[in-house]
Amino acid sequence: MEPIIALATPPFVSALALLRLSGDGVFAILESLFSKPIGNVEQRRIEFGTLRFEGKEIDQVCVYLYPNPRSMTGEDVVEITCHGSMVIVDEIVAAFLSKGVRYAVNGEFSSRAFLNGKMDLIEAEAVNDMIKATTAEAKNVALLSLEGKTSKVVLPLKQELADLLALLEVGIDYPEYDEEEAFTIPAFLTKSQAIRERLQGLIAQGEEGKIIRNGIKVAIVGEPNVGKSSLLNALLEEEKAIVSPIPGTTRDIVEGQISVKGIPVLLLDTAGIHQTEDQIERIGVDRSYASVEQADLILHVLDASKPEEDPDLEARLAGKKVVKIFNKADLVPSQKEGELYISALHHEVEAVKEAIYQALAIHEDSYHTPSLSNVRELALLRKIDGELAKAQEEAGAGAGFDLLSLSLQRAYRFCRELLGEEASQDLSDEIFSRFCVGK
Repeated sequence: MEPIIALATPPFVSALALLRLSGDGVFAILESLFSKPIGNVEQRRIEFGTLRFEGKEIDQVCVYLYPNPRSMTGEDVVEITCHGSMVIVDEIVAAFLSKGVRYAVNGEFSSRAFLNGKMDLIEAEAVNDMIKATTAEAKNVALLSLEGKTSKVVLPLKQELADLLALLEVGIDYPEYDEEEAFTIPAFLTKSQAIRERLQGLIAQGEEGKIIRNGIKVAIVGEPNVGKSSLLNALLEEEKAIVSPIPGTTRDIVEGQISVKGIPVLLLDTAGIHQTEDQIERIGVDRSYASVEQADLILHVLDASKPEEDPDLEARLAGKKVVKIFNKADLVPSQKEGELYISALHHEVEAVKEAIYQALAIHEDSYHTPSLSNVRELALLRKIDGELAKAQEEAGAGAGFDLLSLSLQRAYRFCRELLGEEASQDLSDEIFSRFCVGK
């Protein structure tokens, strides 16, 4: 394929910068700009020398040579380490562009690796997840996929679907086949149900993996002056929100992020929810209700010294995942058993972090278990399960083998799509467009 180049490190001043090239003729193009002969590259190697362009020296560099297919893209690859000035980087890029190299688009190196069979689609998406990880736990979950461990979870599922489909095809083509492995409706229902149970487990693991990787939104709600802003500040361990005894101090959403056992948590401090004729306060209350709808978890804060509850707010919280918190515990002589009491003023909030974690119901082994956790993967798992459920319903209704075969073929195709074996060019382009350019 045509040669491409991109900066693989951030476009800022640094000690070093790394540029990557891939494609046909990159070794010859490098040789035309390099102070040493490159020759025939049969093994991976490193060279030190100077890049020159139009009779002028650009920089002293190290070049790393990776001949195909022993490279990350499966093509001839060159990586150049230079000094980290963007002036130097721009001059190097300009030199290679003048030689017919094209600047890469987002994710093009990973896309070529996928197209050349160096990684499947699950592994390729994990590259992006690794880059975007904000906690060590999220990075570890992505690393499992990058190492191919998640793909190995899919392969048995693919084999089971293939076996079931093959058995059904035998029943269609050879209805007189009466051996032990002949297709029967009871056998189909038993085997398809076992596959569905495996799928349900994968979906549950995927949902937990998605939380570990992407985190959650947590809205802090309650009436004015119950200590919502104090709770936000205590959790963030900084004075981010204004704290005042004047009701209605918070009128807009104040955000902050923390990590709870490796899970990124975006906290949303909201305006106090109450009836008001003030137009500005009314906007703040409306935004609080909007935050309730968007949040994955609600911290409902009440004043422990006067824990009256707003019926309207309670109604809006119905059906949501809620942790009820009684703040200002230092002002009450006794506490109700089984309730969560804290003092945000005195930064006694570790129990709140634990309550957030418990509300998510994350299993400890999810931090170390390969999971299909992005939107595409979870959607395909649900599609596979849906096709099997449809086939089971058809089988129970006495549908013919041909109709069952169609549902199973779709389920198998969705399973192949998980690995990228059925991915269209448009789909792969859309996925890799989310990557940074140097990947």
